[in-house]
Amino acid sequence: CLETSNVEKKQDLSQDPGESLKQRRAEGGEPISKRQMKKLMKQKQWEEQRELRKQKRKEKRNRKKLEQQCQLESNSDGNERKRIRRDVAHSTIRLVIDCSFDSLMVLKDIKKLHKQIQRCYAENRRAPHPVQFYLTSHGGQLKKNMDENDKGWVNWKDIHIQPEHYREVMKKEDLIYLTSDSPNVLEQLDESKAYVIGGLVDHNHHKGLTCKQASDHGIEHAQLPLGDFVKMNSRKVLAINHVFEIILKYLETRNWQEAFCTVLPQRKGAVPTDKACGSFSSAQRPAQAGGGSDSDPSDDPGSGDDRASPREEEQQQEVPCLS
Repeated sequence: CLETSNVEKKQDLSQDPGESLKQRRAEGGEPISKRQMKKLMKQKQWEEQRELRKQKRKEKRNRKKLEQQCQLESNSDGNERKRIRRDVAHSTIRLVIDCSFDSLMVLKDIKKLHKQIQRCYAENRRAPHPVQFYLTSHGGQLKKNMDENDKGWVNWKDIHIQPEHYREVMKKEDLIYLTSDSPNVLEQLDESKAYVIGGLVDHNHHKGLTCKQASDHGIEHAQLPLGDFVKMNSRKVLAINHVFEIILKYLETRNWQEAFCTVLPQRKGAVPTDKACGSFSSAQRPAQAGGGSDSDPSDDPGSGDDRASPREEEQQQEVPCLS
């Protein structure tokens, strides 16, 4: 019975609604209401436009394919331009992050160190004068955290990640350890040297450790010339990524003051000693430093050339972290 009724309905839809109405009246059936009549007319119109809808769908698919093809071509052009821009002059300076302090940090500080290393890698990749980047003594908690939270690190390019200590990788006479505790001031960068940054986020718990180790191993050490170019309302200690970015900026501009004023975050309160840094306003600070904001996750204090005071750490925890 259901199949018979469905066939009858299809036959009714195939013919004109007016004729269907007359046929029902002639057969003595109940007349169709205006609402039912409208439904029948709409159904008939829907059936008649089936081919038209099919054609429109086909045209839409073709149009989307063309748009995707154009987008792929534009992206490829952008990548070519990007590759052209990245054909830069590589520096022979070696920057080494010493990760041999793994046992002195808790997991929270290991994660901060990982973020700062990520920032250093990203900045070096897009710098006009990238350095030879080394990560030594890689292992322990740091490697485990990177394996769990950043599996793509194994595909990083233009970086030398080695489990050996930096003294086993490079010659002793080529090494200069950058530490804020050193009495020596670094005035110029030597292209033949390897500058070591201590990969220690200790919140000032191990003050002077990196300088002491460098002295014990007979390695030359020095601090960046912060006092000669800027005045700060906090300690002259910088995060690992800040030291890295300052050196990259100096290689680009050959101006220590511009490098400090561009990279240092606002919370450091850095003011040029000769007030000649007015042109390097906070509006011109690059995106990589988070505009000098405390919300930059890489601004977590580290050692090597940065250990923040406990008060600075509290200020950082009050500001939400931007991912």
